[in-house]
Amino acid sequence: MAIKLQRDGQQWLYDWMVKEQGKVFHFQPDGRGGLPRTVRAHEMISKHVGRIALRLMRLGQEEEKAGHKETALEFYFDASTAFGHAQHIVFENNSEKQFLHGTSIKAYDKVRELSPYPIEHVDVPWGDKIISGNFHLLPDRRKAPVVIFITGCDATKEMFPHPFYNYAHQRGMHILAIDGVGQGESNLRGYKVTPDSYEQCTSAVIDYLLTRDEVDADNIGVFGLSFGSFWSTRVASYDHRIKACVSPWASICDKYYLMNEESPRYKQLFSYLTGAKSEAELDEITGRMAMDELMPKITCPILFTIGEYDPRSPLQEIYRLFDLVKAPKELWVYEDQHHMASIAGAADAMTVWRFDTHPFMFDWLRERFEGQPLRHDGQPVYVRTGGGSPNGPDASTSTEWFNP
Repeated sequence: MAIKLQRDGQQWLYDWMVKEQGKVFHFQPDGRGGLPRTVRAHEMISKHVGRIALRLMRLGQEEEKAGHKETALEFYFDASTAFGHAQHIVFENNSEKQFLHGTSIKAYDKVRELSPYPIEHVDVPWGDKIISGNFHLLPDRRKAPVVIFITGCDATKEMFPHPFYNYAHQRGMHILAIDGVGQGESNLRGYKVTPDSYEQCTSAVIDYLLTRDEVDADNIGVFGLSFGSFWSTRVASYDHRIKACVSPWASICDKYYLMNEESPRYKQLFSYLTGAKSEAELDEITGRMAMDELMPKITCPILFTIGEYDPRSPLQEIYRLFDLVKAPKELWVYEDQHHMASIAGAADAMTVWRFDTHPFMFDWLRERFEGQPLRHDGQPVYVRTGGGSPNGPDASTSTEWFNP
């Protein structure tokens, strides 16, 4: 049973926001989110998005039967993603969550079968537990750098990358997307989030990668998206076999902001992820998710990106934490953006695999694997709305909008 939280009293307003905006979080940007109009309360999401997922699954099956494998893969991928979104709002491992998550995996099994390159479902031993991942190998399976992809706390490993648009492969890198503690298969197995569990399980994943002939052991990177940026930064501070780390939409600040000032979804979600028996216990756990002592322990080059007005990550606190890093470092601040910052100012939470900022960051990782120096080592870069890229000649290292 879910514990009672003070923010549960906001549920009526939260449901209205879900109905009006089609979003469960990140309400700041304009435009409606991807939830169907039939969703009028948070509780309705699993059923109504699940129905969409079932139709997408049927379309995939029918197109596969018709011999249209590429079209079928598209529908199976979209179905797997939709099932993943549908299951995520169920904060207990009941029959509905098991059905939705299990069917997401079944749809993704078809993606793996029809993919133009090998995708292996891998189970990595971690003590008496197992961490699962999808290993997207380059078509020729050559020895190459590998990126460990860590998605956010509201997504699964099946949502990235899309087999027809693989940023890592385009740049000569394998990519392993994992369900660490707090994600996907780990949730269904009952693993509970602790402040330091993610870096421990990811270290076991690195152990596994070093056994693979396809992996260049000297070039293992990590890419942690959204709340995954908190986990990826912790990994970089914990396991120094990491060559480079990218932490976009940096969620590294005091968790007070995420739990109390962002969408009520997050405190409800983390009561499930941690297994806390009371709100006081939940506050104690999230209160220990601090980064101050860990930032100086990072030894590899690291890139953070942040929206200037991300409600979970106040900019002055991001600057303070950034200053604690002693390793080569960059920080890109997207002007007037919030969470899920975009170079063009347009990102959709329902298409996790396709963001216009991702190519910049995979380029950044490739350059680190190649040993290239950072363009703005130790400096924040202010990416102005309507301006150039963070790599362009006009990139500003000012930290204030009024001092260009």
